[in-house]
Amino acid sequence: MRVLSVAAELYPLVKTGGLADVTGALPAALAASGIEMRSLLPAYPVVLEATAGAGPGVVVAELAELPGGPGRLRRIDHRGLAIYLLEAPMLFARPGNPYTGPDGADWADNGLRFGAFAWAAAALARGADPDWRPAVVHAHDWQAGLLPAYLALGAGPRATTGPRPKTVMTVHNLAFQGQFSPALLAPLGLPAAAYTTGGLEYYGSLGFLKAGLFYADALTTVSLTYAMEIQTAEQGMGLHGLLRARAADLSGIVNGIDEVVWNPATDPHLVARYAAETLDAKALNKRALQERLGLAPEPRALLACVISRLTYQKGMDLLLEAAAGFLDKGGQLAVLGVGAPALEVAFADLAAARQHQVGCVLGYGEPLSHLFQGGADAILVPSRFEPCGLTQLYGLRYGTLPIVARTGGLTDTVIDANHAALAMGVATGLQFVPVTARALGFALERALDLFADPPTWRAMQQAAMRQPVGWRVSAERYAALYRRLAAAQ
Repeated sequence: MRVLSVAAELYPLVKTGGLADVTGALPAALAASGIEMRSLLPAYPVVLEATAGAGPGVVVAELAELPGGPGRLRRIDHRGLAIYLLEAPMLFARPGNPYTGPDGADWADNGLRFGAFAWAAAALARGADPDWRPAVVHAHDWQAGLLPAYLALGAGPRATTGPRPKTVMTVHNLAFQGQFSPALLAPLGLPAAAYTTGGLEYYGSLGFLKAGLFYADALTTVSLTYAMEIQTAEQGMGLHGLLRARAADLSGIVNGIDEVVWNPATDPHLVARYAAETLDAKALNKRALQERLGLAPEPRALLACVISRLTYQKGMDLLLEAAAGFLDKGGQLAVLGVGAPALEVAFADLAAARQHQVGCVLGYGEPLSHLFQGGADAILVPSRFEPCGLTQLYGLRYGTLPIVARTGGLTDTVIDANHAALAMGVATGLQFVPVTARALGFALERALDLFADPPTWRAMQQAAMRQPVGWRVSAERYAALYRRLAAAQ
């Protein structure tokens, strides 16, 4: 079966978060289930640079009517991924982050840029590549949200003969919705009659994610718990009514990780490689991380890391409030990330005030994130809400025990070290609730107590490293969904 994946990010070509990891890993995972997945991606400069060695590829379509100016679709093969690039320089030939300019603000024409991206995806779905036509198209997040609308409304690019492919809309984070002026309706070729609450309109805006959730044949999100949470007023971000109305079409399929890229036994970014049976070697990575960050080289100190956007959604303000108690009891903290300027300053100040206990790197680097996972004893994910999260899955894989808020996919992937779980040998981390600084502080105290008992901590590490975190089961669920939709053509 042929499936087209449509997303604004794809690892290893362009990444700002977990979306890229998911869309990069899913095609290979689905191949085992007989799914041939190809991916559509904007041709950002960083993507063109990274794929320069892939050869010229094949231009499959000229898009003279593309909103914003002419473009074309070019197909390449890159490291086992079959990729269509939307080449539209007037929209995507911009340096840096895919969504923001040099000043950090969103590009003013993001609505046009990603509306055109969805338009091009609709062209592919309707047969723009004469040699390959999908039975299902899978749209990811708001940047692809208009794709199901184009197909359901018969709008946008002209169709060739053949049935309309079925559509799946996946929400990776409901907080990012893509709301733009309704003045874009005409430039994007969308019918004005569809601008209603039962269509494209969302609180006076053209809602990209809302459109996808309304028009797609099936909806998914990235964990079972998050699928339930987003149907509530507390976490539905204004879309809970629509999601409740479509509950029968909504499912939660937990993310997986690439177990080849994230494997402590083969990871080239670690000082010492290790497995569940050779955990003693992890201490060498801890020492290297301590040296890298200027922390005291103390093997008996519980070293907890953060690899995250430094935002309030991620609970970073709660960590700042709870940190003093943890550090006073001998803990160490390693922080890697960027985000809200006030939080960046606060973590930098904490590192300056607690030299040899707190290390802070304001930025992101893939190799360094691997060393953080390999060198830390625990990873902190105190999010106020978390659709799935990937860093806790990496932590499980690396025996770096997750300390997480009991929300969304964190609930579904980490087994709390309560008395029953410890007695059964299945505990893989710690959960805390409510999501407050006080509750996080209690979780850190529990972690310190567990770490002071090396046999118990080692048993938890080994249980964590045994936990399946790859794509096999989830890929099978996606494949079953695609086949069910295709059968209903």
